[in-house]
Amino acid sequence: MRPAFLPVVAALSLAPLGVLPAQAPAKQGSLPPGFDAYVARVLQTFGVPGAAVAIVKDGRVVIARGYGVRKLGTPAPVTARTRFGIASNTKLFTATALAILVDEGKIEWDAPVIRYLPGFAMYDPWVTREITVRDLLVHRSGLGLGAGDLLWWPESTYDRREVVRRLRYIKPATSFRSAYAYDNVLYQVAGELVEAATGQTWEQFMSSRVLGKVGMTQSNVSHADMTGPDVATPHAEVDGTVRPIAPFTGESTNPAGGINSTADDMAKWMIVQLDSGRLGDGTRLYPAAATRQLWQIVTPLVANPPPPALWWTSANFRGYALGVNVTEYQGRKMLTHTGGLPGYVSQVTMIPELRLGVAVLTNQESGSAFQSITLRALDAYLGVPPHDYPEIFANFDREALSRARRIEREATAKRDSASGPSLPIAAYAGSYDDPWYGAIAVTREDGRLVMRFSHTPGLVGDLVHWQHDTFIARWRDRELRADAYVTFALNPDGTIHHATMQAVSPLTDFSFDFQDLFLTPVRAH
Repeated sequence: MRPAFLPVVAALSLAPLGVLPAQAPAKQGSLPPGFDAYVARVLQTFGVPGAAVAIVKDGRVVIARGYGVRKLGTPAPVTARTRFGIASNTKLFTATALAILVDEGKIEWDAPVIRYLPGFAMYDPWVTREITVRDLLVHRSGLGLGAGDLLWWPESTYDRREVVRRLRYIKPATSFRSAYAYDNVLYQVAGELVEAATGQTWEQFMSSRVLGKVGMTQSNVSHADMTGPDVATPHAEVDGTVRPIAPFTGESTNPAGGINSTADDMAKWMIVQLDSGRLGDGTRLYPAAATRQLWQIVTPLVANPPPPALWWTSANFRGYALGVNVTEYQGRKMLTHTGGLPGYVSQVTMIPELRLGVAVLTNQESGSAFQSITLRALDAYLGVPPHDYPEIFANFDREALSRARRIEREATAKRDSASGPSLPIAAYAGSYDDPWYGAIAVTREDGRLVMRFSHTPGLVGDLVHWQHDTFIARWRDRELRADAYVTFALNPDGTIHHATMQAVSPLTDFSFDFQDLFLTPVRAH
């Protein structure tokens, strides 16, 4: 769900490393040479406790295997049946569910959403009339990156229906269909659409009509349903140390990222996808013609050149289809998506021409780990010369961290530490309202200001003065890793006109869309 956890390698520029001699493509059905040892090295390099890896080729499972442990400090190993949150890799499942409904004549890809959800509305009435079922899945609605995610992230009291209702208050960042900006909230609309068309909730439909048909008996469809004896514990680096963290349990966003799965089950999923919807018993999950719809680019993207250290990954095209990214690798069309939740990140990659699929699920927030494993597996089957991906991505990580720290140091250097707030501290306290989020309270407690998001119990932070009329909200839950500037703007008479927010660190996940808030005081009548 949250690709911001992943390093943006295209933005880096590092010197190319040495290229090793070419290797012959891995034989059909065989594991890449030294693969187990390689995965172990990757996990150690990036501090990942455990991973589950599935590779399929030509309709057969090459490997579905666990590596490492489910939880640091315990011996229980990751197995092929260990469940991980797959986050935004759920999006292709939701797109597939809509493809099934299209085939059944219950919806149409290019019909307006309001045909099926008459109460649905976006900020612009014209967009409300024009946005189609297909538009829900392709990140070109005009919403900004991650817009509206604070309605569900961290866990909020808003249910899916209320999240969808509040979209009408979020101002667009661009015109309709003019730009790509990744979002999660419109997949929640897709979940509501499934219910409107079938009378079943997204969770019920996904369980019975998709996972059940594919035979994914070890998987489930809810963030909150991570129970059982074989479940990976989420981990993250907090204050410099990798440790277990609390799982995300919000329910409203399941259609965007709620599936939990295993190596065994992801292998089954990739085989069905690569066989155009054909199931093991010869019947179909969806017609072969639906594959063209699912895999066809709708939102084109610029295929920027990769950094020199990954020169061989250069692509001639790139875009987003229905719940999946489409690009090329070594001259072959490649489908791929990543997923990120607190303590879980994953990647699923398929090369249809080779009927090759690779899924990597991990219980730590290192995109570098799953990319290192995925690329090693792809290269083995393509005959690409092997590269030292752990070293390459470790360099990227060091550069990204260095850049973030430099930005924070520069902000500190520019700070006017001698300045004080314009008003007495008590004057900043009060009730505030944002058009799309709702109520946010600033209270004075023990001589300091405290900010509370009324519908998000985890967003409670102490407001520490930074400079002038800007404070930093230091969230009491340090696992959030999302401290934010809060800046108050004053009226000519010295009263507060509004407050805005933005993340302190450039590494803050984009789903903390603080920058989209516009907080105005609630005046007493």
